[in-house]
Amino acid sequence: MARLGCDGPRVRVGALILLDGNVVVVRHRAGDATYHLLPGGGVHYRETLGDALVREVHEETGLDVTVGRPLVLNDTIDPNGPRHLVNVTFAAEVVGGALLSESVDKRIEAIELVAPDMLRTLDLRPPITTAILEMLATSATTPARYLGPLFTPETPCSTAGDHCRMASEGGGPTTEGY
Repeated sequence: MARLGCDGPRVRVGALILLDGNVVVVRHRAGDATYHLLPGGGVHYRETLGDALVREVHEETGLDVTVGRPLVLNDTIDPNGPRHLVNVTFAAEVVGGALLSESVDKRIEAIELVAPDMLRTLDLRPPITTAILEMLATSATTPARYLGPLFTPETPCSTAGDHCRMASEGGGPTTEGY
């Protein structure tokens, strides 16, 4: 989560993890809003992207992973506030650990395994579902994609599907994202 009032962007890493053919996601609560994220989190000063990803995935899910290739990069810039995140989503492979029944991060309500074809039913933030599904459907040599700025405003209607999106997802600059 971005620090309010910071002078620069905050970097967040996320992991696309397949477990038994399902995507690992975490159901996150921020105030009154509930949405899904790929496991991951903020990068600390002097911490590598890979080290942050391994640490955050373990903290949130209990899984130990190795970091694969970058898949998707995007910005999340709040048009009406101080939030600016740079999101880097990596492929990751489980090498140990076990899914926690409850995350140690109290903002996480649940750790879920979701069939790829059900990802569109989630309020996934940032809204990279289309890019994820394209990556899963193509070969492992597909290059990483920069999706531009994505932002999803906090709204009470965030329950499923399009969840009050302001623009279509992926491919270039929009005003949505996490």
